[in-house]
Amino acid sequence: MNKPLIGAFFAALLLGAGITPAVAAESAQAQESATETATETAPAVKAVTFAGTVALSNCSGSVVRSPDSQPTDPALVLSNGHCLETGFPGPGEVLVDRPSTRTFTLLNASGTGVGTLTASKIAYGTMTDTDLSLYELASTYEQIETSYGIKALELETAHPVAGTAITVASGYWKRTYSCDIDGFVHQLKEGRWTWKDSVRYTPECQTIGGTSGSPVIDDATGKVVAVNNTGNESGQECTDNNPCEVDENGEVTVREGINYAQQTYSMVPCIGAGNKIDLDREGCGLPKP
Repeated sequence: MNKPLIGAFFAALLLGAGITPAVAAESAQAQESATETATETAPAVKAVTFAGTVALSNCSGSVVRSPDSQPTDPALVLSNGHCLETGFPGPGEVLVDRPSTRTFTLLNASGTGVGTLTASKIAYGTMTDTDLSLYELASTYEQIETSYGIKALELETAHPVAGTAITVASGYWKRTYSCDIDGFVHQLKEGRWTWKDSVRYTPECQTIGGTSGSPVIDDATGKVVAVNNTGNESGQECTDNNPCEVDENGEVTVREGINYAQQTYSMVPCIGAGNKIDLDREGCGLPKP
């Protein structure tokens, strides 16, 4: 896994200036829309920034919403299951509606912390089949936007596509990583955990400890398509911090230096009215307790 705070600290000692937090997001190259009307051309795609990302005490995350989320709904923060303050959930363990008062530093577009958000509960968390956590905040989207001028990132509802240009935006390091989706992994095994249909990055996304939980953003749409979670650090096979790929025939592949994320589209149907997590909703793809 892309290690949380303590791992990030030691990574900093080893890598030095190479991981100095960025002052601002790297600009994504603007892309002109191919769609034109008789009177105007659609505006260029905006660069991915840090607006809406958060820094946890040990990881990264982001304020997210589903397409149906309302301004008066309690806001949600997305991160990894292995970033939970309760520790790593065991295989088969699913946390739902657990009290939490965890705090998050909200970042603006340039990566500056502008305020502190507080959780009211862990709405959902697991490391089974996927590696994600959703915190429900004490603040609504409307309150956050009014206080800080920052909108939540929208969750994509469709399966991502190989070849898509993406940006991993780490609120912990205030650093972005740009690459493409290289493909998808039938099963990704790491130590005791197994994740399904994981996103594999092209080699340019060399994420490090502390980037765990970062939103993976589609450069063209600005929507969140996955949550960053792990990478093979030393070429070992299926061990902690060295996930291996297992295909439909049981063939194992090790890709040293390659990093991965967990898709988020399948959790969108689980978010019901009032942003409540309902694992029985039609289309919900998250594991149940």
